[in-house]
Order: sequence, then structure tokens, then C-alpha cells
Amino acid sequence: MTSTKTTPPGSRARGLGARIGRLEPGSGNAITDVAGVRVGHATIVRGDGSLQVGTGPVRTGVTIVAPPGEPWPRPVFAGCHRLNGNGELTGLEWIREAGMLTSPVAITNTHSVGMVRDTLIAIERAERGADAPLWSLPVVGETWDGILNDIDGFHVTADHVREAWAALSGGPVAEGNVGGGTGMICHGFKGGIGTASRRLPMADGGYTVGVLVQANHGRRPRLAVAGVPVGEEIGPEVVPLPSAPASVPPGAGSIIVVVATDAPLLPHQCTRLAQRPALGIGRTGGAGEPSSGDLVIAFATGNGAVDAAAPGSDPAYRVSVLRDDRLGPLFWAAIEATEEAIVNALVAAQTMTGRDGIVAHALPHDRLTAALVRFGRG
Repeated sequence: MTSTKTTPPGSRARGLGARIGRLEPGSGNAITDVAGVRVGHATIVRGDGSLQVGTGPVRTGVTIVAPPGEPWPRPVFAGCHRLNGNGELTGLEWIREAGMLTSPVAITNTHSVGMVRDTLIAIERAERGADAPLWSLPVVGETWDGILNDIDGFHVTADHVREAWAALSGGPVAEGNVGGGTGMICHGFKGGIGTASRRLPMADGGYTVGVLVQANHGRRPRLAVAGVPVGEEIGPEVVPLPSAPASVPPGAGSIIVVVATDAPLLPHQCTRLAQRPALGIGRTGGAGEPSSGDLVIAFATGNGAVDAAAPGSDPAYRVSVLRDDRLGPLFWAAIEATEEAIVNALVAAQTMTGRDGIVAHALPHDRLTAALVRFGRG
């Protein structure tokens, strides 16, 4: 069991000269640029050789994104979006109904959602004590890492969830082969966790939009970086595709996107914001394939905590609301940040050998840089 805190210098898109979009990133170019947002990972890499269900090899983990609030995140306005629904992100019905996120957002592999969800409930009970509600609906998403990982071995345990919870922090966010992204594959290269942010000009409110993705989707020929057809430039004849089982269709896989902003948004505006990362996915070549679970959750901290008023107090919320006709810059920020987060996941990820000797090769930095230069984008 290992946990990685930061990504090595240069292992991000901008470190290779790829400038994606026109807006400026926040200070860390990460979802944690939204004040109070924290991220934690637990990474499990164990064993080699042929698959033995229940034993390994193991290439998986869990990632947690927590809105502001300690010891437990306070409720914030939120919304969600489904690009394609062959996946899971628990708790979305309550978000659609109430417009609030009342838990952290965790991401893991497809067959570990239940374990992660149940452990978050136990953590909430312990953290909040007598103030804990009688029920909880944690938000837990998944993507399938069965090409590299013994996914039927159920190797994510309560201890791993607690490890990720204990690791929650602001500042730099580890990317690539970490947390829930440990065993993921993106556009035929090694994928995983990626993050990015955008800060709007003061004329547009000066708000920050941060994005974190677990990228496990896409076909190689469609991959684009800053508009450059990188998937065509670095085809399977150059960097081989992982030798997936015959039962896995081309382009199979999913992406989970978590969007945070400090803009003062209401739930319906969060839902509108959650729709825009789909365009960032498309800009990198994602298509929301039939076999893909492409799910987005967006939350806004601009009104602080919006939990129910205490008994006897004023029952009305006092909120600020960004005008609907001023949402456009936020939409574009979410598109750009999602695009760059996906590329950051690819750039940070390292070649991994998983079960049965299957290899997911890293996106080669030198060839990426050469492609960007050739097309005048480097």
C-alpha cells in the first residue's frame, strides 16, 4: 500500500509546453484552488503475474474530494449531469431532489463502490458524533479497472478509505497512477487521476473553477491535445495498446468528473455547470460511448454551508446568486479545466504492468511535445 502526495515536476501538460485554452489557471492549477476543497488518495499496488481472483495482481485504490468543512464537509449547493449512464455515482437522486451535496465525493473501481460508500457512513458517524444524522447518502463514483486489476478480488477495504480520508489536504494534488485512478486506462494509454483549474478575470467575477477527473475512457485515434491529433500521431504501431480481453469493446471505459467553484450558484446553476465538462471530454476525443459511464457532479461553495437552520432560528437561507446571464465564463472555465485535467492525467501517468502481464504504456512525453511543435501548439 502506498500513497503519493505530489506529482513529479514537469509531469503536467504545461510542463511540456501544452497550453490548453485561453483562461489562466489558479495558483496550483488544481481543484484545490477552490478554497477549502481537499483531496486524498489511497493507492494499492501489489503482486505480479497471472490473475488469481482474490489474490491479485492488485492495481486499484480510492480518491476522495471533500468540500469545505471539518471534521465533516458542510452541505453545499450542487448539481449533476449524465453524458452516458453505463456507470455509477451514488447519491445523485437526492442531489437532483434537494440540490445539495452533503458528503465528500469518493471515486474507486466499479466493484468497490459499496465498500467505499459504507465506510464513508461509518467515518461520518465517528467524525460528527452525536450531531450525525440518522441517515447518510454518500456520493461514490466508479470506473472499471479490470484490464489491469483483480477487480473481482474486492481489494479496496475500509482501511484504504480511511487512509484516503486521513490524507485529505489542500494544495498540490497527486495525479496519474494514484488513488482510484491507479489501474485506469485512457485513450489506450495509462490514465488515472488528473486535475486543473481556471480563474476568471475580475470583470467576470474573479471566480475559480476547479476540476478533478478519473479518466478511464476513449479510443486512441480520437485523442486530441490542444487541438492536435495526438492519437493519430502516436498510434498503436508506435505505442502498443493494452491487450484487453476480447469481451472488452473498443473505447470501453468511463470518466468521473468532479467540478468545484467558489461562485455563488444555486442548484439549477450547478446542474448547468455540470453539463459543460462533457464538452471538455469531447475536445480531447471522448464520445460518451454506449459502454461508458460518464458522470459529472458540480458543487458551489460561494454561499458557504447551506445546511438546515437550527430549531428556533430564521428558517430562510440568505444567499447570493450569480445572474444566469453571467454564467458563460464559468461554463468555459469548466470546459477548459476538464480538458486540461484529462491531459494532466495522461501526462502524469506512468507505464504499468497489471494482471496477466498486460501493459498500459504511458503517453510518451517526447512524442507528445514533438506533435505539439509540429502543429504549432508547443
